[in-house]
Parts: sequence; C-alpha cells; structure tokens
Amino acid sequence: MNFTDVPTWFSDHYVLWTNIGFAFLIILIVLILNKIVSRVLGSFVRRAEAAGSIWQTATLASLNPPVRGVVWIIGLTLAVGFLTRGGGFTLLSQFFPPARDLAVIAVVVWFALRAVGNIEIGLQAHARSKGQEIDPTAADAIGKLVRAAIIITAILVAMQSLGFSISGILAFGGIGGIAIGFAAQGLVANLFGGLTIYASRPFKVGEWIIIPGTEVMGEVQSIGWRATRVMGFDRRPFYVPNALFNTAVLINHSRMTARRIQEYLHLRYRDIDKVPAIVAATNKMLSEYAGIEHDFFVFQMDSYGDFALKLFLYAFTPTTDYNAYMAIKEDILLKIAGIVHDHGGELAVPTSTVHMPDGLNFRGRAKGEVPEPVLQGYVERPQTA
Repeated sequence: MNFTDVPTWFSDHYVLWTNIGFAFLIILIVLILNKIVSRVLGSFVRRAEAAGSIWQTATLASLNPPVRGVVWIIGLTLAVGFLTRGGGFTLLSQFFPPARDLAVIAVVVWFALRAVGNIEIGLQAHARSKGQEIDPTAADAIGKLVRAAIIITAILVAMQSLGFSISGILAFGGIGGIAIGFAAQGLVANLFGGLTIYASRPFKVGEWIIIPGTEVMGEVQSIGWRATRVMGFDRRPFYVPNALFNTAVLINHSRMTARRIQEYLHLRYRDIDKVPAIVAATNKMLSEYAGIEHDFFVFQMDSYGDFALKLFLYAFTPTTDYNAYMAIKEDILLKIAGIVHDHGGELAVPTSTVHMPDGLNFRGRAKGEVPEPVLQGYVERPQTA
C-alpha cells in the first residue's frame, strides 16, 4: 500500500467501523427498550386484571413477548441497514430480508396463539367467578379450530413471501388430497369422528362413559384429533380412535337422571301364605321411603324359583351419586328383610330335597369287611337318643 492510498483506506475503514458502532448502539437501545416495554405492558396488564376486563387482559398479556420480538426485528433491520450500507456484508443483505419477513409472520402467529389461550383461560375464570361453567369440550374444539386456522394461514403466507406459488400448491392439494384420503382413510375417519364429537357432544371432558361390548369404561380426560383418552375405573388409560364413536353405541353415565334398584329376593316355599302380607307391608314402606322416586316402583311376587319364591324389587333413586345410591339400596334391602322376619318368614338359601322310596339303612362295619359303610335294604333305622 502506497502512502497516497492511506487516506482512501482510512476513509473506507472509518465508514465500516462507524457502521458497526451504530449497529452495536442500536442493539443496546433495543435491550433498553425491551426492558421499558416489559415494565409498561406489565403495569397495563395489572390494571386490566384489577378492572376485570377479560379481553383487555388477554390482549395485553399476549402482547408482551411478541412486542419485544417486534422491537428486536426493527432494531436488527436498522442494524443490518447500517452494516450493509456502502455495499458491505453482501451475503447478509441477501439473506436478511426473507428472514425478517418470516420473523414478522412468526411474531404475529405467536401473538395470535397466545391471545387464543389467554382468552380461553379468561372466559373460564370469568364463568367460574359467576358460578357458571363453560363446556370444556366445546371450548377445546373452538380453540383447536382457531389455532389450526392461524397456523395454516401463517404457513401459506410464509410460503408466498418466500416466492412459492400458492395457487399451484392449492391445485396440488386438490389432486393430492384425494390420494392422501385413500392412503389415510383411518386418519381421516378419526378426524371426522373428532369433529362429530365436538358437533353432537355425546360426552364431554370429565364425564363417565361406557362402550358396550368393549372394555372401554371410565372418565373422559381429553378429546384429541385422532383419539379420545378415557381413564378406566381401574386407572388404566384407554386411547379410543374417534372413528369408533361414529358407529358405536355409547352409554353416558354422567347424564343419567336416576339410578335403578333391581333385585330378586328369595322367600321359602313354606312361607307362600305370608307373601300377600309381606308384599303389602313392603309397598307401604316404599311409598313412604324418601330415598326413591314414587312415580314408579314395583315390589311383587315374580315367579317360582328353583329353590324359593322370587320376589321382585324395582325402583329408582333420585340421586345419581354412587355412594348415596348404595346406601339407599342397602337400607331398603335391610328393611325388607325386617318385614319378612316380622311376618314370620325367612329369606331362602339354595337348597335341594332328595325323596327316597323308603329310607336308608346304614350298618356298622363287621370284622374283616371293607372299611366303608354299605347300604342294607331300604328300611329306615329308628334313631336312638
């Protein structure tokens, strides 16, 4: 380098280092602004929470991190502008604009997703404060649909910003969707099964269901796009494909209006003359019993059983709580047993009667005989005292 080139070299490097200095200064300003923005938005959020404004609280709480991301994007844009001024850092000048566009889209999506989540939480808290409850199944379905719409829109916008043809992608999706549908029939069936659950709502999260003919019975814990998670009574989780709910018969225990008492009581055959009095006394007791519904109940002799008379009890309890139901059922059965006893009857147990033509005669073992009693005739031997 000649002495005459020193001023030119110095001026060029002076501009470069000046631009780098401005870039670092901008980064420092961004850090300070982030602290200020965080404190200001935090104070606004606290004021909105104190005022009880759900939408304002959700919006401000969702803004804090994305706004700081926007500050970083603006700061980095200015810093890159200084660094690339005068033709320097050409590689950075080529790659930064599309990266900046993607960052802006990501920040917007970030804010939207945070806002959806905060709105869900705020609405549920507001409902609970008023003693109400938002259907968690419907809330979950709406939240998932909104999030899916946000993400799909963001992906399309990002691809458009990167130079991809959206019309070509949509056309390919129309043709490819048919092939994908045939290749993933189970997945599509489960997806539509999930949408059917959200639309018809045969059950919701927290309810107890049974699918007859299967081992599935328990509490619904979550409803996903592909499967529903059911926690069994024995604390084993079932992951049920949503397509099953399109065709299966479903029992929703949580929506029952009453619990049924259905029992057979066995009375001795020798107490058949006491049946009318026992039935009448039991029906009188049931008509005055506060633990069952009085619009319909039955207690009558049903049939002649194999070893006893069969009395049939049929009633409903107004409570659906299982523990209360079992207590009522136990109390009724004990009261009926008391009525039977008061009328001189007895509840029967399985017995068998063998009728012999004359009787049996057992004699002792004689000396030298096989040590087993043998039958001798059919003459009944008189018993001795």
